[in-house]
Amino acid sequence: MPSDPQPAPYLPDPRIESIAGWIGDPVHAAAFPGHRLRWRNHRWAAAVGLDGFDEALWVEHFGRFAPLPGNLPQPLALRYHGHQFRSYNPDLGDGRGFLFAQMRDAGGRLLDLGTKGSGQTPWSRDGDGRLTLKGAVREILATEMLEALGVDTSKTFSVIETGEELWRGDEPSPTRSAVLVRLSHGHIRIGSFQRLFALEEKDHMEALVAYCLETYPGNLPPEDAPGRDEPAVILLHQVVERLADLAAAWMVAGFVHGVLNTDNMNISGESFDYGPWRWLPRWDPRFTAAYFDHSGLYAFGRQPEALLWNCHQLAIALRTLAETAPLVAALDRFGSLYQQAMCRRFTWRLGVESRGVEGDTALIQAAESAMVETGLPPEQFFFLHRGGRNAGDDAFGTALSGYASAASTDDAFWQEPAPPGVLIEEVERIWATIDQHDDWSELHAKVAAIREMGERLGPVHVPVGPFTSR
Repeated sequence: MPSDPQPAPYLPDPRIESIAGWIGDPVHAAAFPGHRLRWRNHRWAAAVGLDGFDEALWVEHFGRFAPLPGNLPQPLALRYHGHQFRSYNPDLGDGRGFLFAQMRDAGGRLLDLGTKGSGQTPWSRDGDGRLTLKGAVREILATEMLEALGVDTSKTFSVIETGEELWRGDEPSPTRSAVLVRLSHGHIRIGSFQRLFALEEKDHMEALVAYCLETYPGNLPPEDAPGRDEPAVILLHQVVERLADLAAAWMVAGFVHGVLNTDNMNISGESFDYGPWRWLPRWDPRFTAAYFDHSGLYAFGRQPEALLWNCHQLAIALRTLAETAPLVAALDRFGSLYQQAMCRRFTWRLGVESRGVEGDTALIQAAESAMVETGLPPEQFFFLHRGGRNAGDDAFGTALSGYASAASTDDAFWQEPAPPGVLIEEVERIWATIDQHDDWSELHAKVAAIREMGERLGPVHVPVGPFTSR
C-alpha cells in the first residue's frame, strides 16, 4: 500500500465478540514500570480515526490498554495450534500478545489492533510475554519496507518503551523492552482451524468459516470449480488466492520471512509475525533468515512451496466440512495463481508493461540469472532497470528491450545512486544508534526514504478481493 490511506472517523466494530467464547481467552495487559512513546504511525492512525489522541491518551490506550470506546471490553488472547517446521504443536496461542480492538476504515474494511510484548497469557508457556525494543525497531523497518514494495502487510501502529530489562539467549542482554501495537486485517490463522479440527469442534469450525467469509470477503471460485457454493470450499479458494499472491510478493520484494509455520499464516493473506526476517544481499534461492532453520525449510526460494504446504493443512482441517475433491481442486490453482502474481508484480516493480505470462516468465528467468551473475542486491537491480532503462546486450537486456515502459524515471529519486534498503548491516547500525545514544534520527530518516520510494513505485494491482487498498 504505497500511497497514504484515506482518513476515516473512528468506527468501532468488535465483530469477534460473536465467537469470542471459544476462539480466545480474556486477558489483562502487563503493568509496565514505564511508558515512553517511541513510534506512532500517524497516517494509519488517521485511517482508523485515532489520529486525534494526544500523547497521554495514546499511552493510556496503547501502553496501559484501557479499552477504546465501543470496542472490546477486555483484550482477547487467541487460541490456535500449528505446524512448527512441520512438526505439529497443540500447545500454541497468543503467548505475548492479544487482540485489542476492531474498527472499520474509510473503505469499510474491518481492521484489528493486536499487540506484541503485552504480557503473559494462558498460552505463554515458559515465555515472559515481553518484546525487546530491538525487535520492535526491526518490525518497524520490515513493515515499512514491505508496504512500500506493495506487499500486503500488517502495519506497525505504535511502539512504547516499557522500562524493563529483558534477558534473551540469542542477543546481548539485558536489553530494553517495548510493547508494540500492529494494525492488521485480521488475526485468524490457519492454526485456528487446525485447533478446531484436532478438537473435533465441527460447529465451531462452521461458525469460523462463516465469520471469515463475512468478515474478509473475497472472490468466488471459478464457475467450473466443484463445490463452489460450499462455504468451506469458497474459503479455501480465497486463501489459496491470497497466499499465492503473498508468496509472489515476498519473492519480488527479495524478502525472506524466516518462520512460515501454520500459526504464522493469516487467512487474510497478510504478511505478519516478523521474527528473524532478512532482505536478500544477493539473489540466492538457498538464503535463510533464521539461524535455527538448519535444513533450509523456509529458505527464500522455498517460500512458495511452504505457503502451498500450509494451504494443504488448512484443506485437511476443512475436510470436517467438505469432501476432498473440491478442496484439492482449490489447492491445484496455487501454481498458476502464483505464476500470474509473479508476472504481475515483477513487471510492476520493473516499471514495464506486462506481455503476458509466457513472455513475463522468460523475463523473470533472465532477470534472476542476471542477478546471480552480477551479484547485485534485488533492490539495486530493479532500481537500475526501472522503466526498462540500462538494458545491456546480455540475455536480460535483450529480453527487457522488448518491453514498453510503464513508469517515468525523470525525477530526482531515480537519479540517486541506489534506492533505500534494509539489509542486516543497516538494521544493526540503526539499532546501535538507538541502543548506544538513544538517537532515533537514523530510523526516522530511513522510514522517510522508504515511504518516498513507495510513493515513486505507485500502487500494484492485486485482484484477490476487496481487502487490499491497492
